[in-house]
Amino acid sequence: MLPLEGIRVIDLTRFLAGPYCTMELGDFGADVIKVEPLDGDHSRYQTLRRDLVGNSYFFAAANRNKRSITVNLTTEDGREIVRRLARGGDVVIENFRPGVMDRLGLGARALREANPRLIYCGISGFGQSGPYRARPGFDQVAQGMSGFMSITGQEPTGPTRAGIALADLTCATAACRGVLYALLARERTGRGQEVYVAIVDAMVALLTWSAGMYFETGRAPGVAGNDHPLASPFGVYRAKDGPFNVCAGNEEIWKRLCAAIGRPELAADPRFATVNDRVAHRAELNQILADAFQARTASEWVAYLNERGVASGPIYRLDEVFSDPQVRHQQMLVEMPHPVHGTVKMLGLPIKLTDTPGRIRRVPPLLGEHTDEVLAEAGYAPGEIDRLRDARVVGPPQGARAADSSGA
Repeated sequence: MLPLEGIRVIDLTRFLAGPYCTMELGDFGADVIKVEPLDGDHSRYQTLRRDLVGNSYFFAAANRNKRSITVNLTTEDGREIVRRLARGGDVVIENFRPGVMDRLGLGARALREANPRLIYCGISGFGQSGPYRARPGFDQVAQGMSGFMSITGQEPTGPTRAGIALADLTCATAACRGVLYALLARERTGRGQEVYVAIVDAMVALLTWSAGMYFETGRAPGVAGNDHPLASPFGVYRAKDGPFNVCAGNEEIWKRLCAAIGRPELAADPRFATVNDRVAHRAELNQILADAFQARTASEWVAYLNERGVASGPIYRLDEVFSDPQVRHQQMLVEMPHPVHGTVKMLGLPIKLTDTPGRIRRVPPLLGEHTDEVLAEAGYAPGEIDRLRDARVVGPPQGARAADSSGA
């Protein structure tokens, strides 16, 4: 049995932060009903391949383990479909700007009045109240506004965004945790509640020791580059053929590193006696290491240092990531049949449960693929579904497959 089996999630989200949250709930057994507009979640169309327009890998990356229905929420009949689903559901998740769902008559108060056990999760850029509540929220804006970009990158280029949509994904995992906390509380109280997560808040919460440096000194730290601002040696170094990572995370590993490069005397050098000393004399230490690391290739150093208990690792391109034996052993690449992709590649599940592990049961759905199925479960008769389709309240299903597929 999957941990969230029996939990139904009504997913009114689009793009990335909301869909990634609901995907994780689906990975662990929730029945996620993705409610899309008639033309679909617009992430379906953001693709580098023309043949995948409507079924992009952007969409696939955050929408497995879901059933897709299309609903026109500008119609009263469409809104009634959502109300009916919410009355029989456990969780509603949306990422519209604050106030939009209330104007549609689908806000937390309205839906929870009909179903007091319902958990309502709202994801927004800046929060449900405050001077910025109505602003559109995007990952890039949150990375900058949270302070994250100001400590990422290196001179002379200055602030740099993360290479992935880190703010959206951080918000998604925070929202998932919030929903799980609310489900746990409901087991004790019998009542649902509202869960609100803002993208900027989620990124600010990541600052941890970087914020601590500011709190401690009153000075805002600048870009950290590839060095850890509070530890050394800890960062990117160059071997004779390219860069790799070395992390001397404690005094014992520092001593092992000194021995591994044939310079055991460095451990007794007063310039490098403590981690704070090594940070203060980082430039001198980095030059010593740079000279030593020219003796081998990056892959040779990674193997050599790890054998001697020094944390070290390669800096992979993505093609190297997905051919790495440990990544494949951990099943972080999953491939399954798909009617459009042929074989769709998906990231695996990073959370490994021993008794109730998650599972990829459904590949990313085609647009509206499960509309008739879900509406029938909600009590709509075939004739009613035909009427709704004729009135363009719901769209035509784009395909049909067996409900379940085997997978990791």
